[in-house]
Amino acid sequence: MISFGLSDPFSRFMNTTTTAWLWSAGLILVAYLFGSIPTGYWAGKLLKGIDIRQEGSGSTGATNVLRTLGKVPAIAVLSIDILKGMGAVGLVSVWYQWGLPDSIPEAWQAALITLTAIAAIVGHSKSIWLNFTGGKSVATSLGVLCVMNPWVALGTLSSFLVTIALTRIVSISSIVGAIAVSVLMIIFQQPFPYVLFGIVGGIYVIVRHKTNITRLLAGTEPKLGQKLENAGASTD
Repeated sequence: MISFGLSDPFSRFMNTTTTAWLWSAGLILVAYLFGSIPTGYWAGKLLKGIDIRQEGSGSTGATNVLRTLGKVPAIAVLSIDILKGMGAVGLVSVWYQWGLPDSIPEAWQAALITLTAIAAIVGHSKSIWLNFTGGKSVATSLGVLCVMNPWVALGTLSSFLVTIALTRIVSISSIVGAIAVSVLMIIFQQPFPYVLFGIVGGIYVIVRHKTNITRLLAGTEPKLGQKLENAGASTD
């Protein structure tokens, strides 16, 4: 039987490529599930037996937890939501360092980190455990940035803190931080997929704040420390 020696190399190529895609898809799915962990919802159920989605702004994020449950639960939820983002993206870095690097091409790393980052922030706001509801993805986005580039994360956090110190409005601070990500990714000359994440992730976070933007334009958005019953709903 005549063989041109094409079938085995082609099969190996297809098997390698298929394996790479499958492992990549698996990491993205795990990142989404990490982001989907309903921290704020669990806090409401455990501490007061309430569905926090029926309280305040309806968000499961740290700001609504602060206004509904208090400072300590809010700090805990904020911390865990940041860790969710760090864990989701950190899986990719761990994979390349300790896993099976040959199964996923090294050239895919920046793109794969970007996709897992997006999956994590979508998971936080569209949790599979909460019928695809959730928070505004601000804290989880910060966690993602801590792994992607700590300097970008620090710059984003600084822009958030400066804005909240000046305005005392969390939603404005979150939007400013979302815009800052793209600018900082460019300033620090990050890979193109990271810049793309800054743009896409920033737009996503801003869109998640559309009701807050409506209240800002109407002058009814509450400041940090104001009661919801007096000032209306809040942000993440």
